[in-house]
Amino acid sequence: MGTREEAKVVIVGTGFAGLGQAIQLLKAGIDDFVIIEKAQDVGGTWRDNSYPGCACDIQSHMYSFSYEQNPDWTRAFAPQPEILAYLRGVADKYRLRDRIRFGQEMTAARWDEDGCTWTVTTRTGDEFVGRFLVSGVGALHLPSVPRLPGAERFTGTTFHSATWNHDYELRGKRVAVIGTGASAIQFVPRIAPEVAELHLFQRTAPWVMPKPDHPMPAWTRSLFRTLPGTQRGYRALLYWLLEMRAVGFNGHPALMKAGELIARRHIAKHIDDPALRRAVTPGYTMGCKRVLVSNDYYPALARPNVRVVTDGVAEVRERSIVDTAGRERPVDAIIYGTGFHVTDAFDRLEITGAGGRRLGDQWSAEGMQTHLGITVANFPNLFFLLGPNTGLGHNSVVFMIESQSRYVVDAIRLADRSKASAVAVRPEAQRRFNRDIQRRLADGVWTTGGCQSWYLDAKGVNRTIWPGFTWRYWMRTRKAGRADFHLVGPETRAGHRG
Repeated sequence: MGTREEAKVVIVGTGFAGLGQAIQLLKAGIDDFVIIEKAQDVGGTWRDNSYPGCACDIQSHMYSFSYEQNPDWTRAFAPQPEILAYLRGVADKYRLRDRIRFGQEMTAARWDEDGCTWTVTTRTGDEFVGRFLVSGVGALHLPSVPRLPGAERFTGTTFHSATWNHDYELRGKRVAVIGTGASAIQFVPRIAPEVAELHLFQRTAPWVMPKPDHPMPAWTRSLFRTLPGTQRGYRALLYWLLEMRAVGFNGHPALMKAGELIARRHIAKHIDDPALRRAVTPGYTMGCKRVLVSNDYYPALARPNVRVVTDGVAEVRERSIVDTAGRERPVDAIIYGTGFHVTDAFDRLEITGAGGRRLGDQWSAEGMQTHLGITVANFPNLFFLLGPNTGLGHNSVVFMIESQSRYVVDAIRLADRSKASAVAVRPEAQRRFNRDIQRRLADGVWTTGGCQSWYLDAKGVNRTIWPGFTWRYWMRTRKAGRADFHLVGPETRAGHRG
């Protein structure tokens, strides 16, 4: 028999989203909350991803909480251990570990219409009951492993980059890497000098820009510690420089041509072989897929022990991979750099709302639709952080998380002020939001750029990206508008009923 714990707010996850939400609740004077975490430590994706070379691809001083700036980042783009240490430090500063229940993986959540509460069930059989439920699990937490013909027969070692096998000695091995996404371009340069052979299976070449990374000078770090205002100014400069990139992504793809020119020169600088240059040069508009940054990826591909394979995988045998051109490549290990389930990640959650509606069924029928990426019609008092259509291709998602977590606090305050047991977003508000966002996405490079990407769902609809400036999202989420919600529950005043 499992245990049962009750709180006003139940938060799921301890990455940037979950920790950020907890801090905003504390700042608002709401301390009746509990956080459930599937692992034994905080950190989310920055705890799980520990592959060689793992680092942020947004500048560290922007990829952090505005209210918890770190003057001691050692590089412009922080490596994974520093980001994880930062999150651990934030959790300790706000004494959040006392509120975290580690080893508790959410398996289901059900809305009780009579009691106006959410009951969250975990894999251990325990239950967490809260009036409000906040999902901070994000989309990049379920590794995506392709179903390769014959993969079950392979007798070598296999693992995904998000579950890196640090006990396996790669030195001297023949290795196949499947995928050329954001993770692969970081770990391939690290393992290429060690392995005997590296066969990199590329389905679609990514656009890779030079990475403006550099060590942070000691005098700069000292200045940021002594005069915090200088760091805030530096962060503001980074924000607006990154924000300018939104113009090219949103209806002005011609502006991406300048970026393509830089990326092509980046290829030419590091790769002499004309055939390899052609193989790694994308045939779609920059920005259609995620734009990557690296200074050592192309030099790694030019190594004599690395082969870029543009033919697909026809078959996996006991100790080899056969490509679609018929060539058999003996390998000792297969590493999947194939990213995560994104557009289908949320509907895997067993979440049951009003009237017994299952979230996965609703989204399968209608597509992943929310209001502001945060609330969902028919699911009262449920909030998503980094939900559908709040991902970014040009700036820091931590900025989005801060906007969302403050919005959640305002929605809770709206319910409390109105003496309502629940806030439920109106279907018409959700429809307006989705009509507007899909209209704007129609002109964006993600739709017109000539590629297929993980931004799109099975029907080709972009359910991932926020199409525009992040300051506009900040403005739209400054207040949980009363007109967007039904106020429901036994305590609702008659005059406030939707």
